[in-house]
Amino acid sequence: MGKLTKNQKAVIAKYDAAKEYKLAEACELVKEITYTKFDASVELHVNLGVDPRKANQMVRGVVTLPHGTGKTTRVLVLCTPDKENEAKEAGADYVGLDEYIEKIKGGWTDVDVIICTPSVMAKVGVIGRILGPRGLMPNPKTGTVTMEVGNAVKEVKAGKIDFKVDKYGIIHTAVGKVSFTPEQIVDNAKEVVNTIIKLKPSAAKGTYVLSVYLSTTMSPGLQIDPKSVESK
Repeated sequence: MGKLTKNQKAVIAKYDAAKEYKLAEACELVKEITYTKFDASVELHVNLGVDPRKANQMVRGVVTLPHGTGKTTRVLVLCTPDKENEAKEAGADYVGLDEYIEKIKGGWTDVDVIICTPSVMAKVGVIGRILGPRGLMPNPKTGTVTMEVGNAVKEVKAGKIDFKVDKYGIIHTAVGKVSFTPEQIVDNAKEVVNTIIKLKPSAAKGTYVLSVYLSTTMSPGLQIDPKSVESK
């Protein structure tokens, strides 16, 4: 291992890798052990006792963070001309159909969320192999395939995010920025964990929430006592 920098030594001195922190404590500490010059994202990692290879143990859902994500979400709405004004007025960054499908075929995916109406799904399906691996494919379950495009855009802009368990049984999601107050990070993290708990598959046996970690883009992970995250 290379020589530790001054900042790395300071981080190691401030936290205990073996300790299980209370959520409120971790939200304060994670701000102290982040030395990036940019406003780093704060991320929650929830390890679940599920087997995601089994369809009846897949955990996927949406949650609206009380304090938003802290980042600007770029939204593309793919729709017919009669829905374009509704999407633009709601704050969509890009609105159209055929021209954006052609751009995406050419490799453009410079957006965070894509919303579309049910009537254009056949056209969107053609670019599914590009959108799917990037987590951009619209899905009725997450509210991104809808006739109510204006409401969908507003919800996403207000901090609505979707999450999905990965192949290792872990959900990774942003819960704010380092510039947030510890209380804001606590509120957002609790909202995510409690939504995940409500989505527990009936086929999942044994302990459901195995472990919870909080980290920033460049910090080590802090282990959280799962009971301190669950709202009573």
